This record gives sequence, C-alpha cells and structure tokens, in this order.
Amino acid sequence: MDWKILVSTFITIFLAELGDKTQLASILMTSKTNKPVLVFIGTMLAFAVVTVIGVAAGTIITKFLPIYLIKMGAAIAFIIIGILILFGKI
Repeated sequence: MDWKILVSTFITIFLAELGDKTQLASILMTSKTNKPVLVFIGTMLAFAVVTVIGVAAGTIITKFLPIYLIKMGAAIAFIIIGILILFGKI
C-alpha cells in the first residue's frame, strides 16, 4: 500500500471538508433529530456514494484527457462558480 497517497488524500479531503455545507448540515440534522448515530451513518453512506462516483469519474476521464486539461477545466469551473457566488447567482 502506498501510504503517502492515502495520507495526502486524507489530509486534503479532511481540510477541504472542515466547515463546509456538509458539516453544517450534519450539525443541523443532529441537533434537529437528536439521533447522532443515525446522522453519522447517513452522512458516511452519502460520502461513500459520492466518493465512489468521483473516483469512477476520475478514472474514466483520465483515460481520455490529459491531466493538465482536467486541472484547467477544474480551475475554470471554480472561477466561474466563484464569480456566480460573488454576484449572488448561486
């Protein structure tokens, strides 16, 4: 097992997810339902499904496009989303 990939992926995702909408939604669901175990299970299942989709899509996309085009597309998408958020369109 390549521990460097595992650890760098964990740290990247962990830091990216701190304080995001998903974490806030989990906090709100727990406070609303008072069922932390069920909210935890539901949240983890949702993350697992989304992660499987992301990994599968990444595997397929990298077979057809070079990584620099994928990075450029992601950067452009983030810029567009940022501009839309800035002007209140999202």
